[in-house]
Amino acid sequence: MARLSRECIISEKIDGTNAQVFIAPLANDEPIPAHSLGVFEHNGDLHYLAAGSRTRWISHYNGTDNAGFSQWVANHFIELQKLGPGRHFGEWWGQGIQRKYGMTEKRWSLFNVGRWCLHGETPGTIATADPRIVKTQDVLPPCCHLVPVLYRGMFSTVSCAIAMDDLRNGGSIAAPGFMKPEGIVCFHIAGNVGFKKTIEKDEVPKCFSSLNVQGEARSAAELPPPSCSAFGSSLRWHQSVFVEDQPVYRGPYLQSS
Repeated sequence: MARLSRECIISEKIDGTNAQVFIAPLANDEPIPAHSLGVFEHNGDLHYLAAGSRTRWISHYNGTDNAGFSQWVANHFIELQKLGPGRHFGEWWGQGIQRKYGMTEKRWSLFNVGRWCLHGETPGTIATADPRIVKTQDVLPPCCHLVPVLYRGMFSTVSCAIAMDDLRNGGSIAAPGFMKPEGIVCFHIAGNVGFKKTIEKDEVPKCFSSLNVQGEARSAAELPPPSCSAFGSSLRWHQSVFVEDQPVYRGPYLQSS
């Protein structure tokens, strides 16, 4: 069990869409997977590269692309090989995606700010649960970005509150000048777990985000299914929805059983 009073990393939570680049080796007799965007040689072995959202493979070749991410991966195929084998997750955000941030382009910002440093920067040391283990950051390809780090130090809720206030008052770090940032992610290193907190509607479960808390709501047919994972347990339908302690919809809603 990890100790609470240990180092954490607080980063800006960007409002885009979750996207991954996946790189894996191919056995000599293994067929190339249908979701592969290309094959290349890495350390003498064949590898394939694929693009995905958080839960599915995507490809601009078969019409399953997600906001142009697969096309972007294909355009930067050679650069992205430098990420090496593994699943590399980040936020695909900017022009035309969610709150858009006033951007005229899209960016892919990786989440793992401990492992990576930006192209052109000097690699730092990677924080580990065991201080006797020293690791050095890898350098990202020029086409990649990182989510902005707001704080790195001993975990405390005060540090989280200060980071939230900085964003609320100063705007986004990822997109300077944009004054409606989404919130923060606090990653506890020893516990290897992350928590998110949003500036607006933090108390509202994500599966109710489609509801209009100003007094209107979508029909029952548009509400999330009973399997909505935001509750983390089996669910049943009940009457009345309350968002921010105000009834906004008379009809079925989700409640933990």
